[in-house]
Amino acid sequence: MVDNDKKIAHRMYLFAVVIFIMAVAVVVKMTNIQLVEGDYYRKLAKERTVKRFVIPANKGNIYSVDGSLLATSIPNYDIRFDAVAPKQEDFDKNLGALAQSLSEMFGKSAAHYENALTRARDHKNRYFLIAKGLSYTEYMRVKGFPLFNKGPYKGGFIMDQKTVREYPIGQVALRTIGYDRIGGDGKRISKGIEAAFANYLNGTDGKILKQKIAKGQWKPIRDENEVEPHDGYDVISTIDVYIQDIAHHALLKQLQEYQADHGCVVVMETKTGEIRAISNLGRAKDSTYYETVNYAVAESHEPGSTFKLLDMLALLDDKRADTSDVYNRHGGEMQYSGGHRVKDSHYSGAEPSVSLARGFEISSNTVLVQAVYNHYRKDPETFVNRINRYGLDKPLGLPFEGEGKPIIPQPGDARWSAISLPWMAFGYGVSVTPLQTLSIYNAVANNGEMVKPLFVREIKEWNKTIKKFDKQVICPKIASDATLKKVRAVLENVVKKGTGKALYSPNFSMAGKTGTAQVDYYKGEGKLYYASSFVGYFPADNPKYSCIVVVHKPSTAKGYYGADVAGPVFKRIAQKIFTDSPSMNEVRNLKQRNPLQDKNFERYDAQVVSGRKTIPNLKGMAGMDAVALLENLGMKVRVIGVGKVRKQSLNPGESIQKNTTITLELS
Repeated sequence: MVDNDKKIAHRMYLFAVVIFIMAVAVVVKMTNIQLVEGDYYRKLAKERTVKRFVIPANKGNIYSVDGSLLATSIPNYDIRFDAVAPKQEDFDKNLGALAQSLSEMFGKSAAHYENALTRARDHKNRYFLIAKGLSYTEYMRVKGFPLFNKGPYKGGFIMDQKTVREYPIGQVALRTIGYDRIGGDGKRISKGIEAAFANYLNGTDGKILKQKIAKGQWKPIRDENEVEPHDGYDVISTIDVYIQDIAHHALLKQLQEYQADHGCVVVMETKTGEIRAISNLGRAKDSTYYETVNYAVAESHEPGSTFKLLDMLALLDDKRADTSDVYNRHGGEMQYSGGHRVKDSHYSGAEPSVSLARGFEISSNTVLVQAVYNHYRKDPETFVNRINRYGLDKPLGLPFEGEGKPIIPQPGDARWSAISLPWMAFGYGVSVTPLQTLSIYNAVANNGEMVKPLFVREIKEWNKTIKKFDKQVICPKIASDATLKKVRAVLENVVKKGTGKALYSPNFSMAGKTGTAQVDYYKGEGKLYYASSFVGYFPADNPKYSCIVVVHKPSTAKGYYGADVAGPVFKRIAQKIFTDSPSMNEVRNLKQRNPLQDKNFERYDAQVVSGRKTIPNLKGMAGMDAVALLENLGMKVRVIGVGKVRKQSLNPGESIQKNTTITLELS
């Protein structure tokens, strides 16, 4: 019996020791958690219940040079209700008025909203959906409804903001304006101006503190943001919407008519290099055309006869030949450098021998090859160095990704051979982008000054210029005045009596050069297609614009020569610009003003003087006038759309507080 009692006692002692050790372990662990690892676990708990969320900054707009919107961000708002947040007294007092307000705005009955809100309260729903996809004006209206006007903590008002990027002119110039979106693989895709000037457009995101509530949802802890977002700057492009529309539709019409694979057109202002229009269209499987690749920037290919302008500039400026020198065309075909042949595309025998100028006008390969080969075969470096001096041996350095790389064979390198020089004379064995070709022709029109193509004029914050992009000179003088005068004459004669004579019009003058190049489209299969081009400027006597048109793979059954395929696009653009442009004649009686507009301005100017400032009624006022008026009142203005004011985010008569921002929706 005694032994049994001892055994029981030993077991109790052992059990007590185990319990004591476990208790000590718990105390040690709790002490460790509290003192040693306490900060870590407190931080972890906070991260799982309270979290900072990013508030995306409003992205800046992209405008055309004439003030039209090319890209803008439209904020969309989802409104939700934390039915647990309001006190019962506040909920009961405001329920009817809130339901009536929601009914008037969204169309459903007041009873529907009253029942829905009551159910949300009964079920302790902390994220009840009220409405989705509201505009800024609609959001501000809902925010002012009874109960909601008490904010998220006392009124249960929850707002989720999303921003949608819209392009008011649709697919026109889309590849140059660009886009910023998430692809199917989840990766961000940015192109064009949107990508190149993202640092200015995107702004700086803000931050807001949110608390985790039921079902993994989050709501703001307080009304104010921890860090306010800073909106992006606006980008003023060089695009002119009027000219862009002309160029786009002229190119589209020709691509459809000739069933071409793709093409591009660029219109550049001669003196500044500012790009007034750029269209890049490629054919889809359903035979429709879309902006898919920026061919004008990215596609480097053999230019064909448009490269012959380099021949004339070199020969005349180096005084190796003159426009009056006569060359035998050898029946339209000749051999050079070990049996290699060169042919003229059109040879009827009517002009067996022609001058250098006439050879250029009719785009004679035999004439230009003889002139270049005879005068430069002993020192090809002189010819090639001129091309290098114009910068054609390297990319233009445009702000866009994927600019095409030019190829200009250099004497002594691996690409150079016995046929390099004669091939270069008629635009083969070299590779340049359409914009590089245009830059040379634009320089001829611009009295020899070669300027870099410019796509953006300035960066602005409202009416303040942040950065201005001025003209950039690539080459101050590509040739002497005497050479330029002769070259301009033969370019004008190309249209009057050369390969482009079908484009001639007595109503307006043009100058330029046709080009037709064979391109190895199916590499390795020996199949060829044609690239048809026309590049020049207008008016010929006082150039204002230069333009290039390139059409790839037109149907050979319909035609493929540059004068037939690309030339009409050039003519249509020049004709439309100079026959449909608004008159710039002097406007008389400028003192005649709109009396109502004057009255509005006088009224609010008086407010500025008196120091008593209230929000004006802007409905129906022209957008630019409204902006000027509001800025005089010291307000910040955000504009959505173009035209006249349709809606304003702040009600007329309200007092203007410091740093007040108002959003105007224009029709």
